[in-house]
Amino acid sequence: MSTKKQLLQILSENENRFLSGSELAARLAVSRTAVWKAIGQLRKEGYRISSVQNKGHCLTSGSDVLTAAGVENYLKTPGISVRYYREISSTNTVLKTMAAEGAREGLVLIAEEQTGGKGRMGRRFYSPPGSGLYMSILLRPGTEASRSTGITACAAVAVALAIEELSGRPANIKWVNDIYMDKRKVCGILTEASVDCESGLLNYAVVGIGINTLVPAGDFPQELQTIAGSAFSAETAVPHLRCRLAAAVIDNLMTFYQNPDSGNCFEEYKKRSFLLGKPVRIHRPDQEAIPATAIDLDREYALMLPVICLGNLCGSWLTAWLESLTRVGP
Repeated sequence: MSTKKQLLQILSENENRFLSGSELAARLAVSRTAVWKAIGQLRKEGYRISSVQNKGHCLTSGSDVLTAAGVENYLKTPGISVRYYREISSTNTVLKTMAAEGAREGLVLIAEEQTGGKGRMGRRFYSPPGSGLYMSILLRPGTEASRSTGITACAAVAVALAIEELSGRPANIKWVNDIYMDKRKVCGILTEASVDCESGLLNYAVVGIGINTLVPAGDFPQELQTIAGSAFSAETAVPHLRCRLAAAVIDNLMTFYQNPDSGNCFEEYKKRSFLLGKPVRIHRPDQEAIPATAIDLDREYALMLPVICLGNLCGSWLTAWLESLTRVGP
């Protein structure tokens, strides 16, 4: 671990408390000059560190600076490598390129802002600076491509649990990959994968997660104001919110991903799914939407719908995979 990361960890553990330069140097086994240099680096990244003669250095509470070191400071899962970008086109797009070039599982990209954030079906994901967490996680599951729906579902549960832990408020899941709070969408998830055509197995899966942590300055764009919401509010500020949130999401997802047969993820998903028992519409290309009711989920996270008539399936049950439908919406 670098001097900067070790220093951030010590200052975070002693937030709002001054530590002398000599004490920090001794604990880090470096010179006081090295400590001062590391403090300067942290300040450039946005951390509010006060330095007072004869008192030392102090990390001020309430900061919500997003950095790789900040996320890693809260991580519990080993083998995760975090890279931070102040601005990026899309964390998913960049990470897919890295995955194709051989990047290892556990690489995470986080960004302050995305200029080309992506949602499902080619939609744009609004990604302004300062009010959101935009991240992508590289996985190499080596399983059948059909299991990608389960990865997306586990990511949804991972996000919901992390938000609930830090906000104290319930988070619900709209099948299969959106998180809602107070009837507003606060998070979208997009899983993109590469499949080996011969084996039919996944080469990699890139799980992209975008969370609206706060309402952006000036509000959401007009077309999103009746749809989008935020998981947190400025009035209930959480210190180091985005770093803690990112770490919690990663830890939760990796726990489910590394224990796929535990069943815990499915149970957590189902009890948060708010489409069950609700009317939905099945949209198909160039065809009239079909009304139905979301009845249940199977163990592979397929949404079960009794369809009045769909080709030769009149009056029968239809188990619909995420990507076998163009869109399911309320």
